Amino acid sequence: MGIPFSYTMRNLWTRRLTTVLTAGGMALVVFVFAAVQMLDTGLRQTLIATGQPDNIHVTRRSAAAEISSVVDRAQADVVESQPEIAIGAGGLRLVSKEVVVLITLPKHGTGVATNVTTRGVGEAAFDLRPQLRITEGRRFQPGATEVIVGTSIARRFDGAAVGSLLRFGGREWRVVGRFEAKGSAYDSEIWADADQLQQSFRRNAWSAVVARLADPATLPALKGRLETDPRLTLDVKSEREFFEEQSRVLSNFISYLGLTLSVIFSVGAMIGAMITMYAAVATRTGEIGTLRALGFRRSSILATFLLEATLLGVVGGVAGLLLASLMQLVQISTLNWQSFSELAFRFTLTPQIVAVSLGFAVLMGFVGGFLPAVRASRLSIVDALRAV
Repeated sequence: MGIPFSYTMRNLWTRRLTTVLTAGGMALVVFVFAAVQMLDTGLRQTLIATGQPDNIHVTRRSAAAEISSVVDRAQADVVESQPEIAIGAGGLRLVSKEVVVLITLPKHGTGVATNVTTRGVGEAAFDLRPQLRITEGRRFQPGATEVIVGTSIARRFDGAAVGSLLRFGGREWRVVGRFEAKGSAYDSEIWADADQLQQSFRRNAWSAVVARLADPATLPALKGRLETDPRLTLDVKSEREFFEEQSRVLSNFISYLGLTLSVIFSVGAMIGAMITMYAAVATRTGEIGTLRALGFRRSSILATFLLEATLLGVVGGVAGLLLASLMQLVQISTLNWQSFSELAFRFTLTPQIVAVSLGFAVLMGFVGGFLPAVRASRLSIVDALRAV
């Protein structure tokens, strides 16, 4: 015979202060657990969204990032001449030979100088990144010392508003436009004319070559041909694969740090749940004896106390997720360890994070309540009734 569910709910309500405190401790653990996953997911989605599925990204072999890559002009021309490259509306190949440098800008409020990625591009770059659109001003003119800035740059740095002058590379650059790239890493960049940026930083080679494939299925053949050509020292990847690799080091660090913190905090939360449930057993010993005398089995007693502990976990999990969901309103920036420049992204809550976090909360409640539930189920009827 099973004990009614209402009995469990009534006991939780009777001890509501203890219930709230215990569930609150679990909620904080779930908040940390979910927030770290949201941080990792936001970082990955920002960088992966930067790549287009039919674009390739070519850098020097073994280069960890664009900033450390050097692709000489001859090799870039070889990439451009490949038959798999798509042809644009004007009859020109959809290839963008790009130079990437780091400059420093002062942050709003603090004035702290921070690295910012500045990308030199040509006209084809805009066709290769359809997610990018000008939200204020206009594009830079080819051959002019003009720049356009991503929304994150305009929002977080001094002197990056449209109409302002930026000084880097020994020149003054007029900010003529602001662009938005659907939350991708390009939102944290400044774009300028490639030739002008090369001249300013005395570069005679490119950092990367980005190109559109006429058919994405031809990537393996193109990759094999270019990477085995003895004249070339190139790595060829899909653009999404390249940016996914860029997120890997920082993402792994966030994941390991979050896992460590969650384990430490969850031990404390489970001990709290265990103390709460032991106290419940101690104060309800006579009640347990009465239930046994009425014919309820040991397994029913065990299930009832496990259910109470699990419900504590569920309440804590839901509360923690509600708190964590508020983090989606926050945009943060951090140093991308691959490019050594600042990257802005948001906490991102997904159905998978919700499911895993709730499962984690239920597990904490179950583990914390298991030993007290076993103790309650093993009380003999005679010993329990003596407490009445």
